[in-house]
Amino acid sequence: MLQRPDGWLLLAAAALAFGYLCGSIPFGLILTRLAGTADIRSIGSGNIGATNVLRTGRKGLAAATLLGDALKGTLAVLVVEHFWGRELALLAAAGAFLGHLFPVWLGFKGGKGVATYMGILLALAWPAALAFCLIWVAGAALTRYSSLAALTASIATPFALWMLDDRQEAQLFALLTALLWTMHWQNIARLIKGTEAKIGAKSA
Repeated sequence: MLQRPDGWLLLAAAALAFGYLCGSIPFGLILTRLAGTADIRSIGSGNIGATNVLRTGRKGLAAATLLGDALKGTLAVLVVEHFWGRELALLAAAGAFLGHLFPVWLGFKGGKGVATYMGILLALAWPAALAFCLIWVAGAALTRYSSLAALTASIATPFALWMLDDRQEAQLFALLTALLWTMHWQNIARLIKGTEAKIGAKSA
């Protein structure tokens, strides 16, 4: 049995909490409010992520939201890995993702996690993050469905990590992918019905 050093559980809780607090920063809501737009939760799908911010017509805000939501995941992982090592960084990664999905500040109603998923992946395994981005871009270009592109790329991610021999990371991303798909259940239903909004559309 793997022996943990004294105080490991406390460090694990701290890593998880730090990740959660980083992930729970709602950049989409903050940036749109600073820009003087309507509450992003009353626009389009009501989501706080970059895709819905794009429906305001403010491409710069959408790009800033995407960057902020990604980098908060990257930051959480890199900080914890620097001070406490890789194993606890994986807990911070999980915390950051959960924080984005269920931020305490917004009544546990957050985003769907794609940008944060990508930012975490970048910190843990940049080649897999590159593969994710390439698959997303290809899928988005072919279908113009952001959700479908993200779902497709996420399915490939655990396999890519496994092939890179990042076994713990592959297991983590299998769980994150399951959560990502769960958060996209409405998008999946609309994709099946053919009513999902395409990239650039202003309707929900």
